[in-house]
Amino acid sequence: MKNVVVVGSQWGDEGKGKIVDWLSEQADIVVRFQGGHNAGHTLVIDGITYKLRLLPSGIVRRNKISIIGNGVVIDPWALLDEIKEIRSKGVKVDVENLIISESANLILPFHREMDEIREDTAGDGKIGTTRRGIGPAYEDKVGRRSIRVMDLRSEKNLDQRLKSVLLHHNAIRKGLGKKVFEKDKLKKDLLKISPDILKFSQPVWLIIDQFKKEKKKILFEGAQGVLLDVDHGTYPFVTSSNTVASSAATGTGCGPNSINYVLGITKAYTTRVGEGPFPTELEDEVGELLGIRGKEFGTVTNRKRRCGWFDGVLVRQSIKISGIDGIALTKLDVLDELEEIKMCIKYELDGKKIDYFPAAVEDQLKIKPIYQNFPGWKTSTRSVKNIKDLPQNAKNYIYAVEGFIGTKISSISTSPERDDTILIENPFEI
Repeated sequence: MKNVVVVGSQWGDEGKGKIVDWLSEQADIVVRFQGGHNAGHTLVIDGITYKLRLLPSGIVRRNKISIIGNGVVIDPWALLDEIKEIRSKGVKVDVENLIISESANLILPFHREMDEIREDTAGDGKIGTTRRGIGPAYEDKVGRRSIRVMDLRSEKNLDQRLKSVLLHHNAIRKGLGKKVFEKDKLKKDLLKISPDILKFSQPVWLIIDQFKKEKKKILFEGAQGVLLDVDHGTYPFVTSSNTVASSAATGTGCGPNSINYVLGITKAYTTRVGEGPFPTELEDEVGELLGIRGKEFGTVTNRKRRCGWFDGVLVRQSIKISGIDGIALTKLDVLDELEEIKMCIKYELDGKKIDYFPAAVEDQLKIKPIYQNFPGWKTSTRSVKNIKDLPQNAKNYIYAVEGFIGTKISSISTSPERDDTILIENPFEI
């Protein structure tokens, strides 16, 4: 038995959807363990495109069980809309293949509004959130005033929980000159949908423990990327949860000994959505070309992604922090037309060379990348399925990346199609 955690090693959008879909075919269970519907995975299967936000990628595969863990924050209306959308494409979603943790925290309408209010009034200090209410929901979780899935079972309990959370939020809303939320109206809206949510609700930690005893293969599916981790990312330009591999344990209640292999999804270049430091960002025609060829627009927000050269220093740091065992290198074919390709191997900060990404945001914004240059291959790598068939310059670049980051490249993606993958090492078979 092998249990695999998949995380993004950059700022998200590394192409996790395709890799997770490929792995989910081999897994028995697929689990989301953090984040919310601010993260999107795009899957293309038999010509049909599925855009998932909260549902685990295993939901599109027959005979797989999908789990939303306690570490996820759930907008119940968004989840029900997503279930409706995915069912309209012929996908089965019922209590036999979807389980939601009874301990998962809910995103409510005032969380979304607070997210929008903060971004709109932040000026130069805006974070660049997806405005989905993720941050405010996690704040209420830590503040011990949030509504959890289990709270929908009892009208009396829900009334008390809503009274507690609205005492906090309405005080802030009054101070900002915003209309307060009516408890009874919100309670009525929640009770109306509660049967549709509660039917999926179970103690996930207990379910996963049983699956482990049965020797099931479990795939833990991360959202966003390590560089957006609230502790280890480019703070404060981060998400509100821990995106590193170890949060798969806390986000599901299964313990760190349940993790056997960590796969880091890594783009052959770098992208970022929203605000924040980006040392290798290209604001020229090369950056524009990467964006066009890579179709760099967000799955959830459709925002244009910022593009830049591969940052080996950042990826190497992510590997160490998240305990990554192997790398799935994606979007190699996007680089096919370039005369020259660069990889950041060091930074310069205040005239000194450093080989790590500093924690202070003022330093992150000042550092200058130091590059190693590679000749491009100027020929198509699209749909190549054997590393021997790649152009020599492409192989040279791949081996240089592998050598610098200090972790083996276990697969290489050469197009969005799931079969266009060069498989070197299967995480489930090691």
